[in-house]
Amino acid sequence: MNTINNTNFNFPGQKSVYKGKVREVYNISDKYLVMIASDRLSAFDVIMPRQIPYKGQILNQIASYMLKATSDLVPNWLIDCPDPNVAVGHLAKPFKVEMVIRGYLSGHAWREYRDGKRILCGVAMPDGMKENDKFPEPIITPSTKADDGLHDEDISREDIIAKGLVSREDYEILEDYTRKLFQRGTELAAERDLILVDTKYEFGKTADGDIVLIDEIHTPDSSRYFYADGYQERQDKGEPQKQLSKEFVRRWLIENGFQGKEGQVIPNMSDQKIREISERYIELFENITGKRFEKSDTSNIEERIQKNVTQYLATL
Repeated sequence: MNTINNTNFNFPGQKSVYKGKVREVYNISDKYLVMIASDRLSAFDVIMPRQIPYKGQILNQIASYMLKATSDLVPNWLIDCPDPNVAVGHLAKPFKVEMVIRGYLSGHAWREYRDGKRILCGVAMPDGMKENDKFPEPIITPSTKADDGLHDEDISREDIIAKGLVSREDYEILEDYTRKLFQRGTELAAERDLILVDTKYEFGKTADGDIVLIDEIHTPDSSRYFYADGYQERQDKGEPQKQLSKEFVRRWLIENGFQGKEGQVIPNMSDQKIREISERYIELFENITGKRFEKSDTSNIEERIQKNVTQYLATL
């Protein structure tokens, strides 16, 4: 199966291109952004050597679905999706922070907690919790957003404001938007018998000074989901939760001696492992949207994207 890795398009009006972990963002006439979701797989801030079939399409279509489902709460950048792997929207200058919000003690938060920490990003976590327990209230644990798109670090609300990354006035808006989005995401997940465990949101400011939601939301790359059915029973028995997220990739990497630390070697992913990861992403798409996933034609992905985007830009 063909996949899309690095792209090198030259669209009409193109001014620049930003390459992130899994997306490439093309600036069109300093007015629009063309965001291409590749099939790259990132874990522990490291891009894996092999791509995952249909991953980019899945991320793009879930994000589009969720942006439309939350647009009444928070303004966002999206205009349309002219291709299965592409979103086109309004240009916005990103804030250099990611707004991470956690409803449960899982993933990175659990690893910190297990190691004895009770303060994460300046936020206190209660004593006596087990992995995957629900927090009394969701906590916001921001991270920095580095220019190279590769190295994010925990940071507190106070440090964000003190370092001038975001003004106090803007940060209060980001927090408000983050809590509203997480509540809506939680409700949407519950309709599908899922639990939205944690997620991250990114925001930017338009030329008019408006704060808008950008990038993806509620996808398996930015979020963690548990199956609601049997959650409490598994917690009571101390069993791992059944989940739909990228955490299964992280756990496999950890089991094979890789956590993105210096000197560690990325384990080889067999064809079977690649197919398994692709199937898990498709499973999440169908579970979270309630729609059947329709695989796009991947015979010549880059030619397809070039044609669809060029035709669409001509209509703007």
